[in-house]
Order: sequence, then C-alpha cells, then structure tokens
Amino acid sequence: MPKRNPNAPLLDHAADKVRQQLAPLAERMRPRTLVEFVGQAHVLAPGRLLRRAIEADQLSSVIFSGPPGSGKTTLARIIAQTTRSDFLSINAVLAGISDIRQCVEQAQEAWRTRQIRTLLFIDEVHRFNKAQQDALLPHVENGTLVLIGATTENPHFEVNKALLSRSRIFQLHALEAEHIAHLLDQALADSERGLGQYQVAFAPEAREHLAQVASGDARSALNALELAVQTTPPDANGVVPVTLEVAEDSIQRRAVLYDKDGDVHFDTASAFIKAMRGSDPDAALYWMAKMILGGEEPRFLFRRMTIFAAEDVGLADPQALSVVTSAAQAFNYVGMPEGRFLLAEACLYLSTAHKSNSAFAFFDALRTVESESKDEVPDPIKDANRDKESFGHGEGYLYPHAYRDHWVAQQYLPDALQGRVFYQPSDQGYEQHLRVEVLRRREAMIAALLESEAKSQGPDWEERTYDTSTEVLSQIRTDLFVHAQLQRNSLTLALEPASGLLTPELRRQTPDEGVHVWLPTGGKRALWTGPDAESEHPACVWHEGTLENITEQLASSNIRFERILGWFPTEQEPPISGQLAALSDLLAPAGRLLFALSLPSKAPRLSSLLAANLLDASTKQALLDAEQEIYQPLQNKDGTLTKKAFGERLQAGYSIVVCSEKSYTTELRLSAHRIQEWLEPRNNTGYFGKLRSLLAPATFQEIAQAFKQHVPHKTHPWSRTVLQLVVVRQ
Repeated sequence: MPKRNPNAPLLDHAADKVRQQLAPLAERMRPRTLVEFVGQAHVLAPGRLLRRAIEADQLSSVIFSGPPGSGKTTLARIIAQTTRSDFLSINAVLAGISDIRQCVEQAQEAWRTRQIRTLLFIDEVHRFNKAQQDALLPHVENGTLVLIGATTENPHFEVNKALLSRSRIFQLHALEAEHIAHLLDQALADSERGLGQYQVAFAPEAREHLAQVASGDARSALNALELAVQTTPPDANGVVPVTLEVAEDSIQRRAVLYDKDGDVHFDTASAFIKAMRGSDPDAALYWMAKMILGGEEPRFLFRRMTIFAAEDVGLADPQALSVVTSAAQAFNYVGMPEGRFLLAEACLYLSTAHKSNSAFAFFDALRTVESESKDEVPDPIKDANRDKESFGHGEGYLYPHAYRDHWVAQQYLPDALQGRVFYQPSDQGYEQHLRVEVLRRREAMIAALLESEAKSQGPDWEERTYDTSTEVLSQIRTDLFVHAQLQRNSLTLALEPASGLLTPELRRQTPDEGVHVWLPTGGKRALWTGPDAESEHPACVWHEGTLENITEQLASSNIRFERILGWFPTEQEPPISGQLAALSDLLAPAGRLLFALSLPSKAPRLSSLLAANLLDASTKQALLDAEQEIYQPLQNKDGTLTKKAFGERLQAGYSIVVCSEKSYTTELRLSAHRIQEWLEPRNNTGYFGKLRSLLAPATFQEIAQAFKQHVPHKTHPWSRTVLQLVVVRQ
C-alpha cells in the first residue's frame, strides 16, 4: 500500500483555498451565518421556530422547498457550520442506496462512540426514487438520522408520505428585488469574497435591471454581476462602468423558471387555461410563451386547447374545435419555429371566443345513469329490426324528418325520467340562437307532462278527449303571444292552472319586469325552478290559491297589469267566464286580457278510431248514441263560451277584439297496454266505464274487442279545438 504524502493536509488546504478563489461569485458570497442570510423573514426572523431550532441546535427533520436561488442549500450549510452534531451531505441525483447505507453506518458509529446526532443533508431530495426513500425512512423514524432535505418541487407530490409525516416542511419564497439588490451591494463591498478589489461604477438602472430580471434567483444575479465586472474593461481612471447595456448583456434575459415535469409545469398550464377561460388573450399568450420557452411539448399545448375548445367554448362557438384541430394538424407539417404562429392562432381564437360550459350536462346525465335503476328504453325508440313483430319494438316511432321543421314531440327519455333536464344552453355566441328554440320545445314538452298529470286527476273519459302533443301546445302558445303584443317592460300576469306553458316565454319577452304567476293551491313550480329560472330575468311573483281569491287579493293591492294571459287546458277550475269581469278590472288602461280555453266537446270521438266496416250498423249506432250522451254535458258547458255571453259579463270600457275557435291537428298513437287499462271492469268512471253502463254487455264486448285488435300501434288523426279570447280595456 503506498504511503500517504506527509504534506497532504497542506496540499488539501491549498487546493481548497484555490478552489474557493475560483468558485463563482454566488458560491463565494454564500451567507455563513443567519445574520448574513437575506430574505425568508417568514421563517428566519428572530423568534421564528426555524431560527430558534437552528440557534439552539435542536433541529428535527425538515424539508426546505422553494425555487432555485432562494437559499435552501445556503441554509443547510449554515446549519452545518453552527451545529455540534455530525453533518453529512449527499446529492440525490448522484447518490444511491449504498450511499444511504454508508451515511447510516457513520451515524450509528457517531452515536455509539460519541453520543452525538447526525444531520444528513440531501439536495434535490425529490430525485430519490421510492426504493431510496424507503431505505431512508426507518433511520429517520428511529432518530439515527435527522433529515434536512432540499427540493424545488412540491414535497407533497414528490416525497414519500411516510417521510413527509416525520418532517416539518418550510416553504422558501423567491427573493424580492430589494433582497437581490442588497446582495449585489454586499458583493461589490466585500474585498475578501466578493468584488471589492474592483472599482465599480454600478449604474442604478443596471442594479435595478439585475435585481428585477433575476426573478428572485440570487445565484443568477450574482453570477451575472461577476460576468459584467470581469468582462468590462476599466476606464482611464481604473473604474469599471457597469451600465444598463452591460447588465443586459451579462444576464441576457430573464431566466425561465420552468420545469416541464414539476410543479411549475402544472401551475403554468393552469394559469394558461384560466387566462383563456377568462378571455384574456394577453395573459394566455404570456403563459403559453413561458411554457414554449421552457421546453414544453407543443403537442401538450394543442391537447389542452382541444379539450378547452369543447369544455369551455363548446356550442358558443362550434368552430373553435375545428380551428384548434386544424392548427394542430398543420403544426405537424410545419414544425418549429414557424409552428408558433399556429399555436398563437389557436390560443388567440380560444381566448377571444364566446364561452359556454354547457357540455358539463353530460356529467349530470352520467350521475343520473349511475343512480337510476328504472331506465328501460321506451318501446317506440327501441330497435325495430329484431323484435318488432314479437314485442312491438319500434311501434309508434315518429320520424322527425316527416314533420314540420324536422321535429316532432315524442318520448325519448325513460318513463321515470320524463321532464328531467340536463342541458342548459348558454346565451353566448352561436348557442344563444339555439337557446330559445331548445327552451321553447322543452317547455312545451314539460307543459304536456304537467297537463297529463292534471287531467289524470279528473274523469278518465274526459282525459281521453285531450291531446297533449307538444307541437300543438307550441302552436297554441305562439298564437296567444301574437295577440299579446308585449313590450320588454310590460307588467304581466300568467294564469297557469295546469301546465306552466306561458310563464317562461313571458319572462323571455318581458325581461325588464317580473312576471306575476297564479297557480292553484298545490300547483307545481318545477318548470320555473331549474338552473335557468332565476339567472337572467327578474324573479316571478307567485300567487297560490283559488282564482277567485287571488283575483280579489290583486284587486285590493291596486296592481294593474298591461297583459293578463291564461291557458286553460282542462275544466278543473271553475269556468273562466265566471271570473272574466273581475280579471278585466285588473287591467291597466289599454291593457289586454288573453285566454286560450280548450273545448273538449269539439274533440274527435274515440269511435272515429275504428274503421267504418269494423262494426255492424246497429252496434255502431249504439256506440254513437252512447258517446253523444257522454259528451252532452261538455257540449252544454262549452255552449256558454260565446262572444255574446262574454260580452254580457264585461262592464263598459271593455271590448272583445277576438273570440274565435281554432282547431289544431296532430297524430295520436295508443298502446295496447293503455287500451287494456281503459277496458278494465274496475275502471267504472272512465270513458269505457261509461260505455259499459250505457250499452248491453254483448254490444260492449264487441266494441272492446274491436278497439283491442285495430287501434293500438297505429297513427290516428286527432285534433284539439281551442277558443281564443282577447279583451281590451280602453
């Protein structure tokens, strides 16, 4: 074994001294004590926990987290110089499990022989893999080692949770510009470690530039200062002029603190997305430029923008998705650096586009699917290619292209979900043009559901005379509003005994005023309480009770309406003619009272669903006579709804400008199950119950059999007759 040179200690000391002299300025100027340490007052100010622990040499395991140049390694070296414990240091990039074992052995030996602790500083601790962190854990846990970790990443994401739970985390911040400037001044004044041997004329603007452009990184600023001083020739007086131009050349540009695999990556990407969402193109370009300059993959940016186009722009601008995907495809042809134009175009388009997040409706539907158990596909929209003959799948399906506007109302949701709303169209960009039509169709469908509920409470035979086609309801509403001649600030009262057909449209057409709404006691507000109900227009004013009582209350309140609109699809409420005078008195001068009243006596008879040759003459005549007896009370009631009868109830100063009947045609389909329900013997109050009581048993059975065999799953013409009444106050 070769002998060690007896002069080795002297040589090592000399080498260390030369190495120190040749080290970069930032290394030479590292603070040696807490007094010299600049910044981080939130953890190192006098009286703070970390400072007290260091000064008392009672430090437990800690992890310092912060950006480059914030003082993590410097703080560890200060601890090394002040502690009475052994201090070991390794770099996680270079060290392996064998190095950890060696440190553990040294720590165990120090405790066994000298009863002193060992502090282990691990720089870039987040670079340790799971196996390395697991190897360290038991020795930190039993106190063999006191861990001092340093990381530029978020330790909660990168460090073993068990290791984190045994360590205290101290977050170091990027230094302020004033701290950087102070360190620059110290370096110029220190002749031993700094640049004090030079005569330097440090221009204030150069000082400010270095302090600002370093972005809180003391190492970057000090090394830039050293480069500026050492590469600038002195003037005739031996003074080195560090001007703004020299400072700009020495630091070149702001150091881009961006790690595409770390915390900064996720934070910057988040800022980029939120800037586009907030329609701030300047901020979006800035954050995207930072990511590109930091080496981010353009593919990642295009992926995020593609998602953004669907998630945050959506139908407010359907072209956004095409613009982004086209830009991404073109980028594959062009590449960098010209591909940055394509990135910029996509970013600017998304930042300036109208925004809508209505696509989140899918996740509402997803939650419903996960929670609902009754979700059978309705028969009409089942696949008719396989089971049409055996099970009637596809029977009754209405082909939308065969109807006006290529739309027809039919059931698409399962029975248990009828009326459920997922999609809420926004009022932005292209989607605002869809919005009104979507809402009107939906409101008509929900109104039809509510009408069906209201009718089901009455006699079943009367229910059958009504049709709740949403297309018909839409036409009835349109005709009523044509006569209304509404203004944005019209004060209105909606009479909604059953369906809720009028109120949403009133709110759209009179956005400057609240809409008063009458509902019978126990009436449903479901149609007006969804996410869209109170977001854009003044709130509804609700009046619940009998129509007579509500009319009296409004009369005593001195409220007068420019328009009163009512749709009465059933006869559950008292005849409207009985309240005509009282309601007319609620009109303001030139106000209008508009009613649409369904006339059940004018509805087609169910006998019309049977072909003429299905019954013999005597049976058919018996059916017609029975139907006439059933409908006679309705004819008597509807016969009182005439212009003359209405006019007699009005006082002077009112005139009837419209009093006419209009029929709305549609199609009717009945299922075999529905007809079977009607024919049940227990159904004594329904239409067929009435027929059973009026016809001989054999005659009734013949008619019932004809209905069972020839009516289900066929399209039958149907109509609904409505009386339109418009009263004007002078």
